[in-house]
Amino acid sequence: MTRDVIIALDFDSGCKALDFLNRFTEVKPFVKIGMELFYAEGPEIVRQVKAGGHKVFLDLKLHDIPNTVRSAMSVLLELDADMINVHASGTGDMMRAALEGASRKDGTRPILIAVTQLTSTTQERMREELLIEKSMEDTVCHYAKSAKAAGLDGVVCSPLEVKRVKEVCGQDFMTITPGIRFSGGDTQDQARVTTPSLARELGSDYIVVGRPITQSADPVSAYLRCLKEFCP
Repeated sequence: MTRDVIIALDFDSGCKALDFLNRFTEVKPFVKIGMELFYAEGPEIVRQVKAGGHKVFLDLKLHDIPNTVRSAMSVLLELDADMINVHASGTGDMMRAALEGASRKDGTRPILIAVTQLTSTTQERMREELLIEKSMEDTVCHYAKSAKAAGLDGVVCSPLEVKRVKEVCGQDFMTITPGIRFSGGDTQDQARVTTPSLARELGSDYIVVGRPITQSADPVSAYLRCLKEFCP
């Protein structure tokens, strides 16, 4: 499986996002469009970024009753995103409905993945606020197994859980890992973080990197550094 770095386009306007991408003249990074940018600009921003030659991970974390998620996914399918996600906690029925909605008549579809536990969540918060007594690792693996059983391609998790996820779901089951910071960098609002090189050692298939690249004085160099450390 080919590793790749996904840049999180965490901007509040399409102009800022497109201006940022215009800096990349020699390479066309895989990018993530999340709720902030999508809610600010709507579906058109996905079309514009795709037209610029970028692969797109549409990070909307769908989580609702199965019929609603199925219908929403069938609408999002028209945007031709390369990867889309849902919340694994929506249950197997919801994930199976998402898969149905994301599948075209010819059998093709985007990569479909499920969020396990956000990388901002700590073991303590999970226990005290979500009332989940199991360990973080056990919880993430349980969600991953549910996602695989529903037919999804992989999960979003911390790099710290990748090894166990691969053990219970197989090496071909994708792991997409946010919470990436350069060595010595500020962890900001993330709780479970690693460096790009450590994420590679732990077995991540994709890393999602936002502020260490987007807020860098030289985003292109920061992106190339990530590539070098994660995909040597």
